[in-house]
Amino acid sequence: MNNRELDIKSLESWLWEAACKIRGEVDAPKYKDYILPIIFLKRLSDVFEDEITQLSRNYGRDVAEELIGQDHRLVRFYLPKEARWENIARQTTNIGECLTDSVRAITRENPKLQGVIDIVDFNATAAGQRTISDDKLRELINILGRYRLGLNDVEPDILGRAYEYLLRKFAEGSGQSAGEFYTPREVAITISYLLNPDPGDEIYDPCCGSGGLLIKCHLRFKEKYDMDSSIAPLRFYGQEILPSTFAMAKMNAFIHDMEADIAIGDSMNSPRFLTPRGSIKKYDIVTANPMWNQDFPQKTYENDSYNRFSFGYPPSNSADWGWIQHMFSSLNEKGKMAVVLDTGAVSRGSGNVGRNRERDIRKGFVEKDLVEAVILLPENLFYNATAPGIILVINRSKLIERRGQILLINAFKMFEKGRPKNYLPDESIRQISDIYLNWKEEEGISRIITKEEAAKNDYNLSPSRYVAQDGEDETLPLENAVVQLLEAEEERREADERLKEMLSSLDLEMEL
Repeated sequence: MNNRELDIKSLESWLWEAACKIRGEVDAPKYKDYILPIIFLKRLSDVFEDEITQLSRNYGRDVAEELIGQDHRLVRFYLPKEARWENIARQTTNIGECLTDSVRAITRENPKLQGVIDIVDFNATAAGQRTISDDKLRELINILGRYRLGLNDVEPDILGRAYEYLLRKFAEGSGQSAGEFYTPREVAITISYLLNPDPGDEIYDPCCGSGGLLIKCHLRFKEKYDMDSSIAPLRFYGQEILPSTFAMAKMNAFIHDMEADIAIGDSMNSPRFLTPRGSIKKYDIVTANPMWNQDFPQKTYENDSYNRFSFGYPPSNSADWGWIQHMFSSLNEKGKMAVVLDTGAVSRGSGNVGRNRERDIRKGFVEKDLVEAVILLPENLFYNATAPGIILVINRSKLIERRGQILLINAFKMFEKGRPKNYLPDESIRQISDIYLNWKEEEGISRIITKEEAAKNDYNLSPSRYVAQDGEDETLPLENAVVQLLEAEEERREADERLKEMLSSLDLEMEL
């Protein structure tokens, strides 16, 4: 057993070596589906061993085993002997069967791990052949058993970092990530500083992925209060549509000892967190990075039974303001939310003659004094797009001195070059959060505007419109231009339908 400290560089090297062992047998997008459950199994086993050792100091090993066997509540998760790492590591044959039996035995003893650790059949076959051979699994176990992952061996964020690394490596190689959109770590950290959770807050992410935004809020809270036992803990809620990613979110929450309720399903069409009366549950904080410009049919909005879209229906080809309204409807009276979207969400439709759905919804939020801040991020941060994104902050209970105002931060140039993506350095994260938390203007970076000024600009809230930076390229990104074209086509179709109805009505009147 190699007990060297597992720092970030060692972690990434370790995971890449593991991924290389199954390269060729498993498609790259599936690496994490095999590697992460085994890492989680190793973590569970090492933590369980730590807990037995602690009890053994008072009672001896045999008595500690007997006590835990009789009362599983003495440990976080109870692992039967055949499912512990020491047994798995000894196996030389039928490795896939052993792994699959082990995770199933764990879920039998710990029902809340069902659908979490047992998401992969390590013994599965396809076209009569094993998906991943015992030889490869043996090598994988040897590599993943290299480090101890107990309570005092690694930071709890180990699984989250592992997930982020594997997803990022896949995204680097393919330019996308099979429908999963990786939120850069530094963007999630920035959001945690903006939201700055207080004791007892309930926090919700309607499309939580592996739980990264929730976990960063947890870590920010831990940083602030050092987990003082007298401080009321946070409570987390998340919903995720992809089963494998849902499992990762659950693993992440368990490893961090978070009070988290993670549900599976489509939040837009079937929200899982409801009150006893069937209405949307309300939270102190809501955060998300939904898929940008997602397609939802109009019936999603028209047939909504939760009264979420009172500001208006977004166009079918861009659900950005649909997600914003879902998140807004999930806020309590004092709640605040931060959402990551593409830049077009705060500018599309402004300057257009006549009706524009997104601009009109945006206008409603501005006029009701709900928009608190917009942060323009640098380009080439995200793996699913080279275009810059924005962080939109909406607050149902602004401080008195902020009412009637909107803070715009242009962080477009606050990045450092990375390979293959740019990133926000710690200094930029601190600067952005300091400007927001202290509500201040800085030349060339931030400006505070009034609702009236936003109205004069037809509710365009793009920071680059108000905070100029030397040499800034204001060319409309291609994807925004495409969305505007699709939106214009949809409006033309609607106008054609209205014209047909009018002509039909005239024809009927003439017949009468």
